[in-house]
Amino acid sequence: MVSTLQTQADEYRALTEGCGLVDRAGRGRLALTGPERREFLHGQVTQDIETLEPGHGRYAALLTHKGKMLSDLRVLDLGDELLLSCERAGLQELFNMIRRYKLGADVELHKRTLEMGELSLIGPDARTVAGAGDLGPAEHDNVRAQIGEHDVVLVATDLGVDVFCDAEVTEGVRGSLLAAGAVEVTEAAAELVRVESGRPRYGAELDANVIPQEAGLNERAVSFTKGCYVGQETVARLFYRGKPNRHLRGLKLSEPLEPGTPLRLGEKEVGRLASVAVSPAHGPIALALVRREAEPGATLAAGDGEATAEVVELPFAGRS
Repeated sequence: MVSTLQTQADEYRALTEGCGLVDRAGRGRLALTGPERREFLHGQVTQDIETLEPGHGRYAALLTHKGKMLSDLRVLDLGDELLLSCERAGLQELFNMIRRYKLGADVELHKRTLEMGELSLIGPDARTVAGAGDLGPAEHDNVRAQIGEHDVVLVATDLGVDVFCDAEVTEGVRGSLLAAGAVEVTEAAAELVRVESGRPRYGAELDANVIPQEAGLNERAVSFTKGCYVGQETVARLFYRGKPNRHLRGLKLSEPLEPGTPLRLGEKEVGRLASVAVSPAHGPIALALVRREAEPGATLAAGDGEATAEVVELPFAGRS
């Protein structure tokens, strides 16, 4: 998508002071219907889905038997169905799991990646632009609404509001949102504010080598009071008895660097850069999973040259 703005500074201003709009067509979407949909998904993912009620949602992870992440996902209870939204990198594993284990359960699986549009409104004016006066305050709260003449589902996010609609009306919904004050921005600009907020993304910071606690996801994505699910033993053991070897950290870079750049504390490699962005407020910044000895305040050597990376807590400090 070509941005309708001319500079990164304009995009950043829209996302942090107004309302930016970015198309999420690249994400994956599935839906579950049937009377046993909640019970079925409850037994497969890290969150408590059985107690989920219409109009609400939860963030969860799909794990291997060793507790490593195969996908993360938002589970949105729309009343007549559970809508699952995930990064495209984790879609196939999620699809395969449902196909494999739903046999015998009164559950139907529906593909929605191509059938639905998904737009993100990011910024302090997102709810006003979306007309989301009936939307609950908690992340993943959702409500059916209309934008223009089109039926939509509005979902509360940490940075604004996501809008789901039938694919064929996406352009009409987009036009109504732009007319209401949203400003179209690039995916790269949206990634910048995600990095600033310290939220990991599957396919970047998260992959099949990561345990949820390493990425700071226990509070958001894991229920420790629900019944069994795949990978529970590892997750529970690490939570109650152990310490993760790695933590998700923010990094303030001395210069822009490429994702994958190695990070060293002394002579020891302690991680590699994941997402990298240049922030108007903070300069070059990044997210990375680094070994626990690389604590906030440490300065790491980055790459083969003289570049450095200062380890900081997340999220990054308030914007200037």
